[in-house]
Amino acid sequence: MLLCIDIGNTNIVLGLYDGAELVHDWRMHTDARVTADELALGVRGLLGPLADLVTGIAALSTVPAVLRELRVMLDRFYESTPRVVVQPGVRTGVPLLVDNPKEVGGDRLVNTMAAHHLFPTSCVVVDFGTSTNIDVLSAKGEFLGGVFAPGIEISVDALAARAAQLRKVELVKPQRVIGKNTVECLQSGILYGFVGQVDGLVRRITTELSRTQPGPVTVIATGGLAPLIVTESETIDHHVPELTLLGLRLAYERNTA
Repeated sequence: MLLCIDIGNTNIVLGLYDGAELVHDWRMHTDARVTADELALGVRGLLGPLADLVTGIAALSTVPAVLRELRVMLDRFYESTPRVVVQPGVRTGVPLLVDNPKEVGGDRLVNTMAAHHLFPTSCVVVDFGTSTNIDVLSAKGEFLGGVFAPGIEISVDALAARAAQLRKVELVKPQRVIGKNTVECLQSGILYGFVGQVDGLVRRITTELSRTQPGPVTVIATGGLAPLIVTESETIDHHVPELTLLGLRLAYERNTA
């Protein structure tokens, strides 16, 4: 079985593939101070008896400190297990049509691979994580660039920290747009504000894309907070929660074939 490890700024997502089928997935909190031993303990604890069935590992980390510990963990606990760590130089088959290809994070690369694998059109991938990343690829699978915006939780935390009368609230859909109390006002502003932001950016992106990339555009949502937005968005076509894990599997297959 192939173990995929996606280390983001907020969460670590694990996925276990049996061939092309994702059979299990887990999510744990990211701690930038984690050691290789602690990381190994957390991974094996989640996998349980399935840990002995791992025959390959595909991993990425957008947190440099954890990436270092990830490498130590793989060398120490999975020395004989074939592995692919997605980073500059790893074969992805994705032409990077940007000013500095080395700036493109591993998560954006594998999301692009997975989107192109799933859909034959130009694609816009909206990844709702610590930041909201919107990446654009052509129908040929070329990475064209994207947009970064503050993530939902970052915005909520900043608002609660800077406004004395406001506080963190549960991220759920409110009963109405016009809030009748502080909680509803916050929930409405967070949900519909981010929906409007994403829809507005996607519309501008597709308009600009149509000038050089004629044809249909598929808009894909992924990331831990995507379910909050997907049901209200007017531009998102598909919700693919396992998009990054799928991209990791594809990267592993490409580099170990």
